[in-house]
Amino acid sequence: QVQLRESGGAAVEAGGSLRLSCAVAGAFDRTYRMAWFRQAPGKQREGVAAISPNDGRKWYVAGSDGRFTLSQDTKKAILYLQMNGLKPEESGMYYCAAVLYGGDWYGDLHPRTYTYWGQGTQVTVSS
Repeated sequence: QVQLRESGGAAVEAGGSLRLSCAVAGAFDRTYRMAWFRQAPGKQREGVAAISPNDGRKWYVAGSDGRFTLSQDTKKAILYLQMNGLKPEESGMYYCAAVLYGGDWYGDLHPRTYTYWGQGTQVTVSS
């Protein structure tokens, strides 16, 4: 059973930066597709960034315009999301997600693709 634990969320002003971390436990050297999602109150969960394990290709939500960077420390089993130039509309609960590679796929940034979810970390961007 994979466990995901997010951290790094905070309240920042517009234009600020945050680095979110997702610590992964229980992966047992198996290959997982991983992603970050966010959900604002009353809105659907939206894919923010994802990485494909077979080729390392990264996907980012439209509108991130190069401000977001996904990276990982495989030795520490941590997935990072660096977010710069944050905007108020990017506020929400940010979730880390994972799925065993090779399962049903609905898109790298589609929540239905993912099986495992963390509890989330709150990001609030004030104008």
